[in-house]
Amino acid sequence: MFEAKQRKEVNLSKFDRFDKRPPYKDLPMINERIRAREVRLISEEGEMLGVLPTMQAVKIAKDKGYDLVLVSSQDQQVPVVKIMDYGKFKFEAEKKARDAKKKQHVADLKEIKMSYKIESHDYLVNVKKAEKFLTHGDKVKVAIALRGREMEHRDLAIDLLNRFVKDTTQWGIPEKPPKLEGKTALLVLNPVPHKK
Repeated sequence: MFEAKQRKEVNLSKFDRFDKRPPYKDLPMINERIRAREVRLISEEGEMLGVLPTMQAVKIAKDKGYDLVLVSSQDQQVPVVKIMDYGKFKFEAEKKARDAKKKQHVADLKEIKMSYKIESHDYLVNVKKAEKFLTHGDKVKVAIALRGREMEHRDLAIDLLNRFVKDTTQWGIPEKPPKLEGKTALLVLNPVPHKK
């Protein structure tokens, strides 16, 4: 009985590798995986060769040193296939996807913190930071934290944010006018469209 249990465990582990394979439906429909009886064949140059039995179309593709790739099968009784180098086609498609991903930019929200008692040089450094962020297409949130008795000088913080808006007008547009939220004066700048 103990040996039978061991054999079952061995048999189960033998088939574990099949669980790691992608399901059949996720595999590309090329060559012998095309299940239709007849296909509409397009040559590697793009000319229509007509409707042929699938096995004959696969043989033509293999004789030319290419693969038979399913191009369109939806809403048609006879699926359309094309003779092409599938490895090269797959590589080109992945390369296009990588290039599109590189060009895609997700806008981040960058934060700049200041005090309303900021020195002029430090203020200019923050304006330069905002310019860099806005020209890269990111939003900028400017926050001035007010602590303790500084709450009495809320108007100075709002004035500083208005000055910040004026100094960054060529790179950013304020989402809303500067406002006070609790003990923090806030401003959010959106990048000016099409300026990079």
